[in-house]
Amino acid sequence: MPLDIVASRHTTTAELHYLIRTAEKPARYVMEPPPGVPSWNGVDDPRQVVIEDARGRESEFNLDRNGFALLKAASQVRDFYDPDEIKSVYYPEVERLLRDTLGASRVAVFDHNVRNAGRDGLAQPSRRVHNDHTVASAPRRVRDHLGADAEELLKNRFGIVNVWRPVRGPVLDSPLALCDARSFTDEDLIASDLVYPHVRGETSSVEFKPGHRWYYFSEQQPDEVLLIRVHDSANDGRARLSFHTSFDNPLAPPDAPPRESIEVRAMVFFPPSD
Repeated sequence: MPLDIVASRHTTTAELHYLIRTAEKPARYVMEPPPGVPSWNGVDDPRQVVIEDARGRESEFNLDRNGFALLKAASQVRDFYDPDEIKSVYYPEVERLLRDTLGASRVAVFDHNVRNAGRDGLAQPSRRVHNDHTVASAPRRVRDHLGADAEELLKNRFGIVNVWRPVRGPVLDSPLALCDARSFTDEDLIASDLVYPHVRGETSSVEFKPGHRWYYFSEQQPDEVLLIRVHDSANDGRARLSFHTSFDNPLAPPDAPPRESIEVRAMVFFPPSD
């Protein structure tokens, strides 16, 4: 049976949460906001969209064309809920994977997040269409983490990549949807503040456009990783980012286990000739 017919069985329509563009810059407080200030001032814009299943078509997607890619990459980590093991085993794995896959001359992981929809105290799957950085906040991240080396590194091509992996599989509940970079422009992005006690970060929310084309990889397994381009400084026609979100999967069985996943974000730097 042709792969596109197999894949189409899991294509679905689901609600994705965009943001309505207003005159006020969106801001989310991850702490107690000042008196009279809401913890989030964004205006939700839920939309029903078609999300195509790309299973069986993995080779058609790559970072430069689409802004995301699915790779086979088993991990030696035994416990993804152990922060020490994540930093000592998984960070080096991710750095090697990105160097080998992208041809980067230097890779530096700077944070990770473990999500579990069924465990208290852990982050839940995000239901907001977003990208983790903006054109302004990506180089700021390099300066924040690499100090004296930052300015020299920023003279050449650099980027930020999100490496997303299920902790347990297959993923049935709350899979990750990714928007094809060929179907949107920077005009669709809405710079949004993320306010912590000692720093004000900036991410991108997204305004709905009917031309956005969404994909997911059904039943993703723990030995598969999604590479998501958060930022790329190259302005030569290749995809510079892809926004994403989890979604309530209408095709998931009622007894589907809660999704468990880990995302690692890394700065990637390329040689001068790239």
